[in-house]
Amino acid sequence: MNPAYIRNFSIIAHIDHGKSTLADRLLEQTGNLQNNDASQILDTMELEKERGITIKAQAVRLSYTSTDSSKYQLNLIDTPGHVDFTHEVSKSLQACEGALLVIDATQGVQAQTLAHTYFAIEHDIEIIPVINKVDVDVAEPERIAQEISQLLGFKIEDIIFASAKDGTGINEILEAIVKRIPSPKGDIQNPLQGFIFDSKYDAYKGAIAYIRILEGQIKQDEIIKLMSNNITSETVEIGYFIPEPMTSNILSAGEVGYLATGLKKLGDLSVGDTITSIKNPATKPLKSYVEVNPTVFASVYPVENENLPILKDALQKLILNDSSLQFEPETSLALGSGYRCGFLGLLHMDIVQERLEREYGLNLIATSPSVIYSITRKDGQILTIDNPSKMPPANEIDHIDEPYVHLTIITPSEFIGTLMKLATGRRGDFKKLEYLNQNISSNKNQTEITETNTKQFIQNRVSLEFNIPLSEILIDFYDKLKSITQGYASMDYTAIDPRPGNLVKMDIFINGENVDALAIIVERSSAYDKGRKLVDKIKELIPRQLFAVAIQAAIGNKIIARSTISALRKNVLAKCYGGDVTRKRKLLQKQAAGKKRMKRLGKVDIPQEVFLSVLSLNQE
Repeated sequence: MNPAYIRNFSIIAHIDHGKSTLADRLLEQTGNLQNNDASQILDTMELEKERGITIKAQAVRLSYTSTDSSKYQLNLIDTPGHVDFTHEVSKSLQACEGALLVIDATQGVQAQTLAHTYFAIEHDIEIIPVINKVDVDVAEPERIAQEISQLLGFKIEDIIFASAKDGTGINEILEAIVKRIPSPKGDIQNPLQGFIFDSKYDAYKGAIAYIRILEGQIKQDEIIKLMSNNITSETVEIGYFIPEPMTSNILSAGEVGYLATGLKKLGDLSVGDTITSIKNPATKPLKSYVEVNPTVFASVYPVENENLPILKDALQKLILNDSSLQFEPETSLALGSGYRCGFLGLLHMDIVQERLEREYGLNLIATSPSVIYSITRKDGQILTIDNPSKMPPANEIDHIDEPYVHLTIITPSEFIGTLMKLATGRRGDFKKLEYLNQNISSNKNQTEITETNTKQFIQNRVSLEFNIPLSEILIDFYDKLKSITQGYASMDYTAIDPRPGNLVKMDIFINGENVDALAIIVERSSAYDKGRKLVDKIKELIPRQLFAVAIQAAIGNKIIARSTISALRKNVLAKCYGGDVTRKRKLLQKQAAGKKRMKRLGKVDIPQEVFLSVLSLNQE
């Protein structure tokens, strides 16, 4: 198709601002969606529909006839909104010339709204602001439009008012896409250059690449080459999504589609690579997608050791569909063989574990998450560790640097005090407070949140900025943020330079054995409190044994907390109806000796809940 009549765009928004519903209305308006009762069409994963969030970017081709009777090909790439999946947004924007920035008419600009806008500006693409949910009773589209103009710099006349629920403004959005988003600049006569922005694995077709053709064209059965590793393959199948896969004989410059490579070796295809043709190859690859480094690490072990090869195969296939996931083999004395995995956040970790269990039928044990620490030894050697069990002895460490993030919280002004207490209580360093609306007084009294003053409450918002350790916001910070602010606050964070911390490694001993998978790195001043909470929590979760089980928290050689699970005791004197007391004493001594031997030889089975108990340390 003539690139002049092609438009490639993404939909970006803060989580729960109606992005997936808007995609459904666009599909419906352009004839791609026949069933009006269907919802979240582009959320194809079962987990996405269950949780009501978008996890993976999805591409779909729309056919639209504009008001001047011109026929256009619109390639939509839907994106997630949660902070853990910003890499999906970045990949999608690199394959587009424009984006719809969706903002909730009841909530206004949120933390991820700002983050996604900056992403789009960095990629130099056209942004069309859309205020969604204008049909809601408490919607304030005019005020939100003023806020968008003040905070993001858009002209009010360029903002589109819409409702993805009832279809208001959908035609205006489609017209804005064809008129305001530039057409692709590629030429079908140039050598083939195709950008891989996503991929997945198919048992029959091999590795499938989601591609945007920037230059040239690709045909069925053509021999292609991956420019990063010079691997060649014949195209098994090419096509596009409507949203179901539709085969095609050709993909030309400007178009978005998929390419089944037939490659069975999972490491051959990588996101960000450039595809070119053997007959007329390109001289240099496209600018590669910048890989996102994981920030959270946890170990994953199969409950049955014989499932280790299945776990490895599952992780390799999952990486094709989720390029931000990383893993390497690991062995634990307590749990056996498994893999140390890197994630972008706690939600990402939860999603990956659930996908492994559901899609591949695995029963897994996941350890508590950790971040990357930089350890400088006294001899000057610098170590980078993501697993507390690899930490050297304390007497060999000069200092430890821990990762910090710049945290931005957008919240109603009524909660400034409680959020300041929450962030500073997690070792946050306050940097900045800024009112987002000029008509707000800093001495405004707190008001009760009722249905009648919700509009005024949402309007009085501020932006709080902190520098805070990443480890302090990983576990339950977001949940507490939402709980404190009754769901009105939002947050976003970006990595900054690490800082030295007064940190120590805390080991957990169960029945005298060091359970390396339960070791954690904590701030020294809170180590005793966390150690006591953890051993008490583990005591509740481990079933009673026929022998007493000691649970200990230790820093180095010093035990800082202990709790004991009392033994189950059989009444060996039940059949003694009198008689000599020495007989009873012999029975009790025999039982005591047996329990002593059992304690030495016995093994304590540790349930999954014990490893998750570390997550609840900050929730009490």
